[in-house]
Amino acid sequence: MVVGDFPEEVDTLVVGAGPGGYVAAIRAAQMGQKVTIVDKGNLGGVCLNVGCIPSKALISAGHRYEHAKGSEDMGIVAENVSVNFDKVQEWKGKIVNKLTGGVESLLKANKVDIVKGEAYFVDKNTVKIMDEKQSQTYKFKDCIIATGSRTIELKPFPYSDRVLDSTGALNLKEIPGKLVVIGGGYIGTELGGAYASFGSEVTILEGTKDILGGFEKGMTQLVKKRLKKKGVELVTEAMAQGVEETDDGVKVTYEVKGEEKTIEADYLLVTVGRRPNTDEMGLEDIGLEMDDKGLVKIDKQCRTNLDNIYAIGDIVDGPQLAHKASYEGKIAAEAISGEKSEIDYLGIPAVVFSDPELASVGYSEESAKEAGYEVVAKKFPFAANGRALSLNDSDGFVKLVTRKSDGLVIGAQVAGPNASDLIAELGLAVEAGMTAEDLSLTIHAHPTLGEAVMEAAEVVLGMPIHTA
Repeated sequence: MVVGDFPEEVDTLVVGAGPGGYVAAIRAAQMGQKVTIVDKGNLGGVCLNVGCIPSKALISAGHRYEHAKGSEDMGIVAENVSVNFDKVQEWKGKIVNKLTGGVESLLKANKVDIVKGEAYFVDKNTVKIMDEKQSQTYKFKDCIIATGSRTIELKPFPYSDRVLDSTGALNLKEIPGKLVVIGGGYIGTELGGAYASFGSEVTILEGTKDILGGFEKGMTQLVKKRLKKKGVELVTEAMAQGVEETDDGVKVTYEVKGEEKTIEADYLLVTVGRRPNTDEMGLEDIGLEMDDKGLVKIDKQCRTNLDNIYAIGDIVDGPQLAHKASYEGKIAAEAISGEKSEIDYLGIPAVVFSDPELASVGYSEESAKEAGYEVVAKKFPFAANGRALSLNDSDGFVKLVTRKSDGLVIGAQVAGPNASDLIAELGLAVEAGMTAEDLSLTIHAHPTLGEAVMEAAEVVLGMPIHTA
């Protein structure tokens, strides 16, 4: 980094190198812009380093351990199966390093300049980028802010070696004997379930009536059934009060139905949401409009009230999803290049890597009715799917939500094996304006889980083959 009074000049400056920022930078460079990307942390952001990727690696390792212990129903018996958790963490780290290294290679291949440091906005065309030793001024024509979010720390539960956020939980050196999780959202459910797969005694404390808010009850019931099978205790309508750290663990106090209770564990994981990283950057000083939650206000092209500054990802309204950030990054980069690209969130899927997996896209049956649609919503169970049965994993279903007048697919939900992959076809159906008949006429290979999509379409049409 050069120090001096002469500013560096770029066409587009991207602040933040997570799944929103690095995708935006690459697309902007592809559109002919001179691009610089800056981040104070590692390339790939939370997702690649301490979020999506390492958590799914840990979940996969947990499933592999469960499977290795055998399946008596299938005639598979195994003895003396054990976990070397140091090796699990080492394997997880290799995946993270491979992907973050890949991001750096992709940025360089697209001639994007990479700068390490923190950005502070001087005005709508100028930032100072600072590291521990020096600073440099950058002038830009356009800027995309993609600084992501961080975990919310509750005052009664300050983070420590025993009170963990998701990052701490992913980097444990041991499998906890006992783990308490505050929050039954997707992070708490995923990580609580992962450690339960490794044999931890897990308790999840959720303040509302059910876990995984936003998903239909018929879907969350399947997850709760599996959690119970793993030995997880789920306490709903439980309000955590405080934590006391002991020499070798924690003592958590919570209230349920007016009664105060205490539970002891090796670790406490707190997963109660994330807040946008929009403070301490000078955004308010340059007049950028934000709401009372610190979210930046944008239009359909991700443009803020300052016409040359764009914002994407967790710092704008909507679900905090890596693929949403990447999608918005492309929109912003294309808008800067004069394209007419606009955001349309209907086709963005939501996925929970629980056991079984849950996935949803477009409208649910309830939200479609609230929006004024008259719908036909039907399910096809995995219990009637040959591939699911052969995998010994037949809990769940594929559900289609279609407009009654013409069969247009306006939403879908999948609960069951490989839901995270199956939702892609259904997202395409929503995005492309396909009908249930289109899906039913698409020949699916046999035997596959994907056949359940075709079969669900046939149920909607009133002509099912493999279910009564």
